[in-house]
Amino acid sequence: MKLTNNPWFGAELRLISIILFIVEFVRGAVLISLLPIYGQKTLGLSLDIIGVAITAHYLTDTILKMAIGYLLDRFSIRFVVQIGLLLSLVGVFLFQFAQLPWVFIAASALYGIGMSPIWIVCLTKVTSEQRATQMGFLYTIWFVGLGSGPIVCNILLDYNAVGTYYLLLALAFVSWVLSFFMSGKRANDLKPVPIRDQFAVLGSQLKQMRLLLPGMILQTAGASMLVPILPSFAEKHLGIPGTQYSLLLTLGGICAAAGLIPMGRLTDKLGGKKGFLVVGFIFFAVSLYLLAWKLPFWYCLIIAMALGLSYAAVLPAWNALLAAYVPPKQEGLGWGILSTFEGIGVMVGPLAGGFIATSYGEPSVVWISAILFGLIGLFYLFLPSRALSGRASG
Repeated sequence: MKLTNNPWFGAELRLISIILFIVEFVRGAVLISLLPIYGQKTLGLSLDIIGVAITAHYLTDTILKMAIGYLLDRFSIRFVVQIGLLLSLVGVFLFQFAQLPWVFIAASALYGIGMSPIWIVCLTKVTSEQRATQMGFLYTIWFVGLGSGPIVCNILLDYNAVGTYYLLLALAFVSWVLSFFMSGKRANDLKPVPIRDQFAVLGSQLKQMRLLLPGMILQTAGASMLVPILPSFAEKHLGIPGTQYSLLLTLGGICAAAGLIPMGRLTDKLGGKKGFLVVGFIFFAVSLYLLAWKLPFWYCLIIAMALGLSYAAVLPAWNALLAAYVPPKQEGLGWGILSTFEGIGVMVGPLAGGFIATSYGEPSVVWISAILFGLIGLFYLFLPSRALSGRASG
């Protein structure tokens, strides 16, 4: 695919991609490094409190996805994204005053508010002809940002925690400023469909995809369980210092980012989503299972590569599958509602991971996550093909 001849990859999408990268860079740094490390080592908070804070972030993010999708169908992209990023900026600003647990949790929740708009905007811009390829491109931007954030943050935290925090605050400010250059149009320039009619159509679509909902929730829960415990798991259980942990994240992220666009093209070309989902989830489960065995560092590097490639196999196919259930002319609300269902698992996961780690130790969280992904792979293996080939009707 020639990106220069494709209007989808024009100036507007390049700007949105830059904002998306910065937003996810800060989010990854905050959720995977700053909150767990700063919360545990500097503030002395337990893993269950950190899990609650991360869940609070995803709770506000998820709840607002439906509302933001509705707003994007009625107000300009620029206005909605600006307000969201401003609230996220305030959330990051409040972390410096988070000596009390409730402030720590509240700042994380406020930070989650601004995460929804930019991703929903990206989803509404994807075309149906090359959806998996374009989703692979967007997920590459998203994953590189989300992955590089904690890597850079881990390194900088060893030298200057205060400077690292202000760098993240500055980047959050930059993303907000860039949003002023976004389009003033709505995500959908057509006359808004009455909300009652939109929910009627979306209700019908959700009924058609009811077989997918358990897997949708479990897969996000299984992944998000790992977020509050990863730094301490690597340090205490694997015996990996910060530099080697950053190397693991880097290698896994590179494999995931490098595989997203090719996997997306393969999904578009082969037209079969089931195989990618089954193989991706089962390999992910096996890789996590091996990681919990406390193997030498060089084995962990291979496992990190396998995790990255498995992730790359799943994401484009999964989002191409979800896109079939988004009604045309209702993309903002449609993606908002589907993202809300995905977010249920993301809300539950960190909370469960934090409490399990506090009660039974970090390795138990990895074991349970591996079991969940294995069950999800088997679930898709035996799922009827008709459930994976739905098409949204207008």
